[in-house]
Amino acid sequence: MSSSSAFNDEKGGSSSVGEPEYGHDPASGGIFSSDYKRHDDLKEMLDSNKDSLKLEAMKRIVAMIARGKNASDLFPAVVKNVACKNIEVKKLVYVYLVRYAEEQQDLALLSISTFQRGLKDPNQLIRASALRVLSSIRVTIIVPIMMLAIKEAASDMSPYVRKTAAHAIPKLYSLDPEQKDQLIEVIEKLLADKTTLVAGSVVMAFEEVCPERIDLIHKNYRKLCNLLIDVEEWGQVVIINMLTRYARTQFLNPNMNESLLEEGSGGDKTFYGSDDDSDEEEDEKDKKEEAHAMAKRKPYVMDPDHRLLLRNTKPLLQSRNAAVVMAVAQLYFHLAPKAEVGVIAKALVRLLRSHSEVQYVVLQNVATMTIKRRGMFEPYLKSFYIRSTDPTQIKVLKLEVLTNLANETNISTILREFQTYIKSMDKDFVAATIQAIGRCATNIGEVRDTCLNGLVQLLSNRDELVVAESVVVIKKLLQMQPEKHSDIIKHMAKLTDNIQVPMARASILWLIGEYCEHVPKIAPDVLRKMAKSFTNEEDIVKLQIINLAAKLYLTNSKQTKLLTQYVLNLAKYDQNYDIRDRARFIRQLIVPTEKSGALSKYAKKLFLALKPAPVLESPFKDRDHFQLGSLSHLLNAKAGGYQELPDWPEAAPDPSVRNVEVKESVPEWTKCSSREKRKEKKVEKPFYSDSEGESGPTESADSESDSASGSESGSGSEESGTGSESEESEEGSESEEEEEEDEDEKDKKKKKKKELKKPVQESESEQSSEEERKLQRKIKQRKSDTESESDEEDSESESSQSESEDSESEAEVKKKKKAAESKPPSKPVKKESKKEKKEMSLLDLDDFEPTPSPQVTPVNTFLSNSLVTDLEGLSLSDAVLSPATIAPSSALKSYELLHRITGEGLSVEYCFSRQPFSPEVNMVAVQMQFTNNATSETKNLHMEDVKLQSGMRVKEFPEIELLPAGETATAVMGIDFCDSTQAANFQLCTHTRKFFVSIQPPVGELMRPVFLTENEFKKEQGQLMGMNEITEKLTLDVNCRNEHAIVQRVTTAANLSRVPCGSDIECRFAGRTVSSSSLVLVTVATKEEGAAQLTVNCEKMVIGTMLVKDILLALTQ
Repeated sequence: MSSSSAFNDEKGGSSSVGEPEYGHDPASGGIFSSDYKRHDDLKEMLDSNKDSLKLEAMKRIVAMIARGKNASDLFPAVVKNVACKNIEVKKLVYVYLVRYAEEQQDLALLSISTFQRGLKDPNQLIRASALRVLSSIRVTIIVPIMMLAIKEAASDMSPYVRKTAAHAIPKLYSLDPEQKDQLIEVIEKLLADKTTLVAGSVVMAFEEVCPERIDLIHKNYRKLCNLLIDVEEWGQVVIINMLTRYARTQFLNPNMNESLLEEGSGGDKTFYGSDDDSDEEEDEKDKKEEAHAMAKRKPYVMDPDHRLLLRNTKPLLQSRNAAVVMAVAQLYFHLAPKAEVGVIAKALVRLLRSHSEVQYVVLQNVATMTIKRRGMFEPYLKSFYIRSTDPTQIKVLKLEVLTNLANETNISTILREFQTYIKSMDKDFVAATIQAIGRCATNIGEVRDTCLNGLVQLLSNRDELVVAESVVVIKKLLQMQPEKHSDIIKHMAKLTDNIQVPMARASILWLIGEYCEHVPKIAPDVLRKMAKSFTNEEDIVKLQIINLAAKLYLTNSKQTKLLTQYVLNLAKYDQNYDIRDRARFIRQLIVPTEKSGALSKYAKKLFLALKPAPVLESPFKDRDHFQLGSLSHLLNAKAGGYQELPDWPEAAPDPSVRNVEVKESVPEWTKCSSREKRKEKKVEKPFYSDSEGESGPTESADSESDSASGSESGSGSEESGTGSESEESEEGSESEEEEEEDEDEKDKKKKKKKELKKPVQESESEQSSEEERKLQRKIKQRKSDTESESDEEDSESESSQSESEDSESEAEVKKKKKAAESKPPSKPVKKESKKEKKEMSLLDLDDFEPTPSPQVTPVNTFLSNSLVTDLEGLSLSDAVLSPATIAPSSALKSYELLHRITGEGLSVEYCFSRQPFSPEVNMVAVQMQFTNNATSETKNLHMEDVKLQSGMRVKEFPEIELLPAGETATAVMGIDFCDSTQAANFQLCTHTRKFFVSIQPPVGELMRPVFLTENEFKKEQGQLMGMNEITEKLTLDVNCRNEHAIVQRVTTAANLSRVPCGSDIECRFAGRTVSSSSLVLVTVATKEEGAAQLTVNCEKMVIGTMLVKDILLALTQ
């Protein structure tokens, strides 16, 4: 054993003395690793006449190669057996030759005639192996032979051989690029191949040899799209990436109209927002011109081939291969309409459960996506929370994603999460978390103060790295508005006594020096302390002490002249030459002498120049110019062989280039196509309509705008209302799509019948009625979604029904709704659904009464006798389903939605009624008052094109069919603002005009009162301390010094209820946010001479901050 190991060391082997002997297992490489005799045995076995010995020898040699051992010295013995009659031996010989043909080119060339014979072997595996070996011999002499072999193999009967020919093309191209033209002919021939085995390989060859020749793809585009699902995974990735680039050159940008619409709507908003009546006529002209331009602009219609690609790649989001999912995700991100990109979010979140390597790549791409399409990943926020087992690089990437996803609604959750991360043992991760808090503070102004206070608390942390990072981030935040935060600068000045981390001390001294004018009394004292300890400080701190001394000498020379000279004298004799040089340089600049040059005049400009505040941006901000999922995107640098993603064309290229001539020998195919044409004529829409696109749960608002802005989506019912349940279902199967089309046709037939029954006076223009129907269908779908969640019986029955039954029931509901609208509300409706019964309750009855009247009491007693029977007998018209109008109280503030001049005679005001919105408890009830000031009547008042931020929802008011001149009508709508003060934008439509309007709530209206006892209040308040508590001191207004006035003003500013309190000097209020039911507690403690203290405790920090401002304003003015 010792002799063998000694020899092995000489050979460069790795077996040690204590290693056990290897058995004679043919797969074990250990049997050859010791000495040459065993190789001699193998050579003898290969030279023997027995095929069994040759096969045994080849198995052992291939096992050696598999284990990474060098078997090149056996090449002459192996190559002799290339002409062996035994197929098994031949296969293994070819496997060996593919590995070593490149190294031993001369010996391989000797047996080239054998390879050529092998190309005509009846066995497809031998033919393919021979071609593979031939293409592995990297010698320019045999290029013509290789070219001939590839051309023959490209016409081979076996798809496996054709696949091998496709693999050989890039090898030959790299050996001799001059063969490009001939190779392109072969690629063109192979691209026409209809087998899935060849598709991926030939597209790879196309990408390597001639990626610019997209004309070769035109005729094969539809075939590749349809074969995609059956190609092997490696091929799928290659084809998807190629088709992404192809689609960017051949189709129009599906989101181009959105940017134009947004610009247009922005202009309209400013126009409606202005109250000046001076330039009315000019504004009217501008308005008409804009409307005319909007009408002229063609609505975007998606090319059927573009839709085909999106539809056929969508099922691959469920692939087991992470690379395929990533490829489809980047295709959707780069090519799909904004409303449909949401479907990829769920698939990418699924990949986060995979290995850390996969997570790293996926998170890199998600981080880039979240910068442009934040709403897409917001529902999956918790999937990006960090686990303690994650590696540091994964933690940092997840932090990046969380920071990108932060907005006013979720920032409190994210900051609470960050608070936990700061306690981690992984110091690099803690530093990254502190930087993330800094970025959140810069992006979201409402939490800047909260973040700053949190970071200041971290300055007392024991860990040096945490303190240093906190100081650096605080320094950046303070640079944005230093005048407001002189208190924090003072606090940091006090910390110089305790903090010993050099970087932190240096940062504090820089801050004090830079903003010494804001702390004129403290800065000289800090310099005095620093001068004492100058000799014991680190070099980085000494440099900042010198800088501080120089800045103070220039601004406050009386107090600091002697101190500065003292510090400069100490620095003059310091051991570090940097500090000595800095001292000499600064002395010459700030203390002018006869010898000092012209620079000393500009000393103030040099030292006290305004430094620009650092911009805290995501490192992924500009990465999206690289194609997602590519190596270049991962490295953020252009990698070799990377092809740029082309820009969208301004005008669509001719789509007919993708048409393939149909052969006459297949009559069934032509029949099918003609039937499709007839169907297209009948339905008047493209075959692959936008209806198949599904929006994710967050992008629904965008999809609504898509469908409403005139994109020819045949079945809008599926476009926007689909929630996350639809994502989970299987998509992409063509049978489902055909069913959906049939259902649409049924719906249309029913609508036509219904229209015939209606009187002629009620009929409208086709387009507006169609849009109405789409809108109603969306509302119905949303409503049914929410009801099915709350009602178990209904959800069970709905899940058992088929799709067709579902669509029929929708149509019936619409009929009932129309009938209910046309009849007066007093008429009873005979039939009534279970849902309507379940929604009725004792509490709701009060809301349905238009005005409070003495009749309410008998109704309540009547109900208490037998509730069920009476509810069954009760007739509910559509007016009951939407909340009844509530008489506006004098205390409620009204806001103008539409001015009578802007609205051409129609004026609209709205107020927050503070009544529960019965159909949806999570919605804020908004009461609207319509007044027709014009001389003519207004018809069909309704809402359209609702544009909301992610998560927000709207329950529209019932259409007002007729508003006579001089009359007033009221209606109630519900809006789920998702606990944010972001506006709900929509179009208010009459029978002739559309007006862009928006409703923005004050923060106080996002709450509902809640009753708490004094003990409950104190208990809840104790749980909402720290970052969830905001305290402000104030001086009460002269008219607001008594308890009654304080209560009145607070409850006017916010919809809160009074909490009983034993103390005379305290007023307490409680409420919950309407959307998320987060607790809001307010305390006003009065002191002597009108002084008071306001405390707000709220789970949502942003709401708490905004509420403090509103209540302060109410109490002080």
